[in-house]
Amino acid sequence: MKIIHSISVSTVLFLLIFCASGCNNLKQRDDSKALADTDRYYSKLSAERGMNFAFLAMFDSAGVLLRPNHPPVEGNEAISKLLKSQSDSTFTLTWEPVYTKVAASGEIGYTYGTYKVVDKATDSLSEEGTYSTIWQKDAAGKWKAVLDTGNPGL
Repeated sequence: MKIIHSISVSTVLFLLIFCASGCNNLKQRDDSKALADTDRYYSKLSAERGMNFAFLAMFDSAGVLLRPNHPPVEGNEAISKLLKSQSDSTFTLTWEPVYTKVAASGEIGYTYGTYKVVDKATDSLSEEGTYSTIWQKDAAGKWKAVLDTGNPGL
């Protein structure tokens, strides 16, 4: 009887551990999907309302924007000033995440993928490249970019 009881306890413990790890994996997959969907949402917003509008909406108040030949741009005020000094009316920027990873805590994650810039006047591809964005959930539980960078050329 003790053997059956110990097997049952061992089996139950194994199943609990197995289920817990499986549930955690499901949560991470859900979090990763939600983050990828968020990244795609801002790409769609960029296509519809412009890059500047999308970037200002997606960044955390303490976010950092890294651009070629420019020092890091830190915080919403500085990012807004930079973006407003550069018109986005002649092109459309869109991007697609290729990979998404979210920490087990579900509070921070990153995406990377490819982007395209299309000239509005000619409807032709003028640039493509890669990007990486680090995201963090804000107090309301929404994903906000805390660091973004892109590299032209594929």
